[in-house]
Amino acid sequence: MKRRVVKPSPSSETSDFRKASSSRKAPSHRWIKRGFLAAVLCVLVPVTFKVLPDLIQHFIYTYRLSVPFFIDLNRPADFGLNHTINMYLTSEEGISLGVWHTVPESRWKEAQGKDLEWYQNTLSDGSPVFIYLHGNTGARGAPHRVGVAKLLSALGYHVLVPDYRGFGDSTGEPTEAGLTADALCVFNWVKARSRDSLVVIWGHSLGTGVASNTAVKLLEEGVVFDGVILEGAFNTKRQEITFHPFTWFYWKIPVIGYFLPGPWDNNKVVFPTEDNLRKMRSPILFLHSEDDHLVPIEVARQTYEVAAKAQSPERVKLVTFDGSHGYLHNGLYRDPKMPQVLKSFVRSL
Repeated sequence: MKRRVVKPSPSSETSDFRKASSSRKAPSHRWIKRGFLAAVLCVLVPVTFKVLPDLIQHFIYTYRLSVPFFIDLNRPADFGLNHTINMYLTSEEGISLGVWHTVPESRWKEAQGKDLEWYQNTLSDGSPVFIYLHGNTGARGAPHRVGVAKLLSALGYHVLVPDYRGFGDSTGEPTEAGLTADALCVFNWVKARSRDSLVVIWGHSLGTGVASNTAVKLLEEGVVFDGVILEGAFNTKRQEITFHPFTWFYWKIPVIGYFLPGPWDNNKVVFPTEDNLRKMRSPILFLHSEDDHLVPIEVARQTYEVAAKAQSPERVKLVTFDGSHGYLHNGLYRDPKMPQVLKSFVRSL
């Protein structure tokens, strides 16, 4: 009978000894890891606070949300403007402005396939030229801006719709002084080509502040606009502006303001429209909807009175639109009486 060899199992004392050794080593490993992590954090945190703000400012402040989405501003025909050319003007060094030029609707067949030179030459054909300075956010392809361009073109007028710096596909970042410089650039470009044609500035919302700033700047040079239209004009002296008009330009990340000051902190916005109106010498037409949800009709009437006192009631006019139609702040171009209002204003110039 063979003997069975049985391997000795570890004694309970040996097992207890190993467990005790293991328990003594584990805390040591944990503390080494913790110490290493603390050392990394001591180096990483200061470096992060030094470098991260610059990175965040680059990604947040440089890139902005452009609306409408998925549109090609190089193709105005996609917006139903098939007698329009897209071009770019240099406002200042490094600032390129995207601009649409729409010729009178009566020339739409002739305009097919024409180049920029042909469009420029048409500005001297004697038809009035409108420069439309649009409101805050978005681009020249927004539906209500396209609607204004179509309306004016149908009336036999030229229309130039620029995007300020930072808007649409224009380069740069928006500032009050920058937007005024952009409007001056477009006006001077038009005047150099329009000869004796009337040039009318139509400002909407934010564009009313840009238009009045531009008018005063030109007055300093002895130049007076042929006519000014102010639609949905806001007045910082008569109403509280509860938000910075350029905050849309910057991506918003929760709590980021705790670590970084908003870029608008050093970008003060004034737009002294009321003070500008006291200086302006151009015929002015105010357009305002009674149900405007951003600028109350009372503010519009007060602003109109300031302008009328500075000049004369004959040179300043306020046309209000029925609030029951739901035009709010952006829809006045749809009103049936708008064509007659515009034609009457142009005839008075």
